[in-house]
Amino acid sequence: MGAPLVITTARAQDKLAGSGEVVVFSYGGTFTEAARKHVFRPFTKATGIEVIDVVADFAEPHIKAMHGAGRFDWDIAFVEARNFPEMSRARMFEPIDYTLWDEESIQGTPSDSRLKEAFVVGITAEVLTYDQRAFADRGPKNWADFWDVRKFPGRRGLMGDLGIFDLQFALLADGVAARNIWPLDDKQIDRALKKLDEIKPHVVKWWVAGGEPAQLLLRGEYVMTAAHNNRVIQAIQTGAPFKMVYEGSCLVKTLGTILHGGPNTTNAQKFVAFLNRAQVAAEWTLGTGWPGANTNQLKHMPPDLARLLSVNPDNASVAVIQDSAWLAEKRPDGKTNSEHLEERFITWKTR
Repeated sequence: MGAPLVITTARAQDKLAGSGEVVVFSYGGTFTEAARKHVFRPFTKATGIEVIDVVADFAEPHIKAMHGAGRFDWDIAFVEARNFPEMSRARMFEPIDYTLWDEESIQGTPSDSRLKEAFVVGITAEVLTYDQRAFADRGPKNWADFWDVRKFPGRRGLMGDLGIFDLQFALLADGVAARNIWPLDDKQIDRALKKLDEIKPHVVKWWVAGGEPAQLLLRGEYVMTAAHNNRVIQAIQTGAPFKMVYEGSCLVKTLGTILHGGPNTTNAQKFVAFLNRAQVAAEWTLGTGWPGANTNQLKHMPPDLARLLSVNPDNASVAVIQDSAWLAEKRPDGKTNSEHLEERFITWKTR
C-alpha cells in the first residue's frame, strides 16, 4: 500500500531491546511479504530480536494441536474473535503486558480492543461497494438502497459462504436499527431470510474468494456488491472507480495473541508493544491493508488512505460490530450460534 516509513527506533531501544528470536504467525503470500518489509525487519533493527515467521491459512487448528500436544512452537498468533473465548477458557494464551506499551498506543487504542489476553490486530469490514460508472454521485447510501432495484437497477453480488454478513444486511434493509441487530434470534433469522428472498433474483453471483467482488465490478458484471474493504481499498488506490459505503457495514475484529508457554514469551511481549505503536501500526496498515485498533496511526499515513479505513472514527461510528462473543456461544443442541446461522443460510440459499 505504499513505501515503508522511516520508523523511529530510539524509544524502541529502551523498553524493547533484547536478543534471540520471536516466532510470529502470518497468512503467507503478499501479506507475509508486506509484514516482513513494514514491521518484522524494522522490529529486528530497532530491538535486536529476530522475527521467525510461520505461515498457515488459519492459526486456530495449529494452536489447538500444539495445545493438545502440550508444546507450543509459536509465540504469536492471530485468531478470529469468535474463536477466542473457547480457546481462552482452555488457557491457550498469555496475558498481554500493557506496561510495555507507550502512551500513544494506550491512548489511541480503545479499552475494548485491549483485552486481558489479546489485542485487536486487524479490523476488517464488509462494506457495500458500487461502481461509480453506473451511478456517478447518485449511488446507494445504505442497504435499503441495495435492495431497491427500481431506484438503483443492475446486477448485485453477495457473499456466498458466510451468511452472517448477508443476514445482517438484510435486517438493516428491512428497517432494523443497527443497535438491535445482535443477538440474532430465530425470529430475526426468519425475517432476514424473507428479506433475502427479495434480492435473491438480482444476485448474479454469490462470491466466495475475497478478490472476486472487485474483479466483477471492474468487468461490469456487478453494479454493486458486498465486499471486503481492504480489497476495495487496494483497487481504489490503483484507480478503480469504486465507492465504499460504511453505513451499516459489518466490522470484524481479528485478535493478536501470545501463546501460553511459547518459546519466547518475553520477546513476544516486546513485539506486541512494538506493533501497536502508532507509527508502526500505520506501517502495518500500509503494508497489509489490515488496520489494528490504534487510531493514532491515522496521523502517520496519507489522508486519502486514512479516509478509507475502517479504523477511521467517521467510518467506524456508522458500522455494526459483529457480536463475536454471542456467535461463539453454544446452543442447547451443542452447536455454536455461528454454526446455526450458517446452516440456516446455506439451507435457504440452496433451496
